Amino acid sequence: MLDRDGFRPNVGIILLNQKNQVFWGKRLRTHSWQFPQGGIKHGETPEQAMFRELHEEVGLSSEAVRVIARTRDWLRYEVPDHFIRREARGHYRGQKQIWFLLQLIGRDSDMNLRATDHPEFDAWRWNDYWVPLDAVIEFKRNVYEVALTELARFIPKNGVSNRYLRGGAGRPHSTRSQEPDPEPDANVESGPTRSD
Repeated sequence: MLDRDGFRPNVGIILLNQKNQVFWGKRLRTHSWQFPQGGIKHGETPEQAMFRELHEEVGLSSEAVRVIARTRDWLRYEVPDHFIRREARGHYRGQKQIWFLLQLIGRDSDMNLRATDHPEFDAWRWNDYWVPLDAVIEFKRNVYEVALTELARFIPKNGVSNRYLRGGAGRPHSTRSQEPDPEPDANVESGPTRSD
């Protein structure tokens, strides 16, 4: 389902724990890390799609999270031609996304990357809110930065010490990492894989 400009409706999910750290998932068989995201099916609202994707990619039910906020408008990114299937070129341009900020009210053990037969991630970890965007595929980085910036003001003030929230939730200028974070502390699950 594409809009008239060639963008597929999609949702993105920023999932916080009680320390205001975010869920950071490693895509199957890659070194790319990202937030959960996925397409909106015909007849679904963005919120319905978000809860479906949350279950499919992270294994969480709607009862395990609290919705804090969402972006006001669609955020768009274009996909480079070499990532687009040949038969879709000329029609498909990229994704338009509504981003949701959620807080986990369940436990880490409630998460299951193998909740479906088509997992998206093979590892995950909690990361500081301002994730290392250099670990995100380049054409998605701007949308990530815009979503994180817009939703940062809704981060719960729960008294947890977080160097990025001192004096406000604005992003510090020096948070971009030159190298992706090392993976040894990630929560790794093995199981069936699929190619996208």
